[in-house]
Amino acid sequence: MELQHSDEQTPARKRLIIASNNAGKIREFKELLSPYGFDVISMLEAGFNEEIVEDGDTFEENAHIKARAVFEATGVPTIADDSGLEIDFLNGDPGVYSARYAGEGATDKDRCDKVLREMHGVARELRDARFVCVIHFIYAEDDEYSVRGEINGYIGDKPHGRNGFGYDPIFMVNEDESMADLGEEEKNKISHRAEAFKKLSDILKEKFS
Repeated sequence: MELQHSDEQTPARKRLIIASNNAGKIREFKELLSPYGFDVISMLEAGFNEEIVEDGDTFEENAHIKARAVFEATGVPTIADDSGLEIDFLNGDPGVYSARYAGEGATDKDRCDKVLREMHGVARELRDARFVCVIHFIYAEDDEYSVRGEINGYIGDKPHGRNGFGYDPIFMVNEDESMADLGEEEKNKISHRAEAFKKLSDILKEKFS
């Protein structure tokens, strides 16, 4: 498959690549970007299948690395995001290593179990944590934006709830509910990604409305 370059874009619809092949993430971005006249495609649909080494020390750096790699290869406006869990007691870990915190091939349960072991016996007042999502948008050379969304909570003593994924079952948003207790609609209103989406949407409204 050949890479699709920006000179192939039609005036009516502006092609934009999401630096991901995750179907759920692509769908979310399509919903956000559709009102602004973007045709949203995945990296695979753009013909980009190179491995991107995310070796940044922050979510901002990793989101930028992903977006820049795809943009430079294609010349097409690109959005990338990076997200994860920060726990104060663990000095911000797992942070940018959230997805691989329990090693390669680990499951969501493995990652949650590792965090619970490390937090075993830690008092409630020391269990504060936050989910973070950073979105990096490169529209053109010298025209790029970075936004950050967060939701604060704390690490529970055990998994709670049956919805969600990742660290949701151990991330308590209040005394009775974890992120995994929330329905999808409710979660999408308050999540770190929702906050980052809102900030990006504000930029898009100003730039394209």
